[in-house]
Amino acid sequence: MSQLSSTATSDELADKSTLELAQLLAQKCAIGHKDWHRLKANRKAQANQHITAALVYLQTSQTEEALAHLHQAIGWLDHSISAPPCPTHGNH
Repeated sequence: MSQLSSTATSDELADKSTLELAQLLAQKCAIGHKDWHRLKANRKAQANQHITAALVYLQTSQTEEALAHLHQAIGWLDHSISAPPCPTHGNH
């Protein structure tokens, strides 16, 4: 794990709610549009994205959504799912 940045001290993080921390982590692990092609088949990145999304849903008592994301993460990790086709190239 990486060290905390100088802008986010332990005290600042301690003041945040569990939901806020989960949201920050989900934002950090989300695969952005610019990185989609590079990371679409990266199983660790895909699993991270789904696990952190599941944490957010769990904190907001949306257990079915949390479970769906956890199943997706498991699929990436056990190789039972693969990268979807590119959304911008699919229907041309």
